[in-house]
Amino acid sequence: MKFIFDSNTWQEIFGSIGKNKTRTAITVVGVLWGIFIYIALAGAAKGLDNGFERAFESTAMNSMFVWAQSTSMPYEGFKTGRSLQLKLDDVNTLKNRIPEIQYIAPRNAKGVFGGSQAAVVRGQKSGTAPVYGDFPIYTKIATKKIYDGGRFINDEDIEQARKVVVIGERTEKELFEEGENPIGEFVRVDNIYFQIVGVHKYVPGGGFEGDTDMYIPYSTYKKLYNTGENVDWLTIAAYDDADVIQAEKDVKAVLKSIHRVNPDDERAIGAFNLGEIFNRITGFAKGLTFLSLIVGIATILAGVISIGNILLISVKERTKELGVRRALGATPREVRNLILLESVFLTVVSGIMGIVLGAFVLFCIDAATQGTDFPYTNPTLPISYVLGALGIMVVLGTLIGLIPAQRAVSIKPIDALREE
Repeated sequence: MKFIFDSNTWQEIFGSIGKNKTRTAITVVGVLWGIFIYIALAGAAKGLDNGFERAFESTAMNSMFVWAQSTSMPYEGFKTGRSLQLKLDDVNTLKNRIPEIQYIAPRNAKGVFGGSQAAVVRGQKSGTAPVYGDFPIYTKIATKKIYDGGRFINDEDIEQARKVVVIGERTEKELFEEGENPIGEFVRVDNIYFQIVGVHKYVPGGGFEGDTDMYIPYSTYKKLYNTGENVDWLTIAAYDDADVIQAEKDVKAVLKSIHRVNPDDERAIGAFNLGEIFNRITGFAKGLTFLSLIVGIATILAGVISIGNILLISVKERTKELGVRRALGATPREVRNLILLESVFLTVVSGIMGIVLGAFVLFCIDAATQGTDFPYTNPTLPISYVLGALGIMVVLGTLIGLIPAQRAVSIKPIDALREE
């Protein structure tokens, strides 16, 4: 340990490095490039993963949305092009026949997929907004952030078909003065009075959530718009350990069976599987991280080998000097440690420079994507991963340094002194 803190040792190391400035600089760049690639690619992949999670932070990642379309194949006497309609009874059937389903919420909406939105009026102020008919279980799949003092739809609202509404943040600003409490106040939704029980907060990039959406009890929606047992679409969440792709196939198969659709008809039932997309994004991010690790290690190894080559050349050029050291009493261990320390020093310096450069690039990427709709945020890498990569570099630098170190130790003092 005393050897490491000896000023003479470091003078010799810096002197050796100074004699081969260009060669050393090229080698350092080669080593730092490896850890830079690893940090930049792995951090970028993590940013993509984080961005997707943020975009759908209010929605369960293992969820899907299923709706009825029209048939593309004849079946059991029915012609092609028959329009299908999901029913409320489909919910219980799916729940009973598909054990992978954790939550299922039937939903109806006006002004979401075309058509006019609902008119909402308070006093002399008015506006329009999409209106959803929902069950309380919907919040198990897509969390709604409700401002303090308010709430979402509950079971009693459903049972009694209450005329209550949860309005959006922007709708509140359009209908109420600043500082005015909307909870308990009444608004007209398509000429029917509803009492406001909550205001949901708008989260930028929050998946499917809008800042004007209004939510009323499903039973109330059914009476207001005379939808009967019809359901516009189903929002379904599978268990965490379930195969969401297979769950989607099972849901479609059951719905085709209920509505007498050809099992091979791929157009009859539409679906958007958020879980499948999330798995693909996660898999891509993991693959990119693994690729960055392989490429980074390969580049680091190439750079470390070049450090070994430089030290071999350095040892050859310093043959006489090393011979003098041996003749004056330097032990083989001291000579070996000198070469190893130089190798580790170059490796560590290169690694730190690569880490700083990689962190700077990730910072620039993060700054460039702030405030955009692109699903990308916080491209970072755990400190344990960074330290692990640096540790690998040190180990490789030590191992590769053993070659020139052993070459230096093998020099006989008498032979070195004779060399011209």
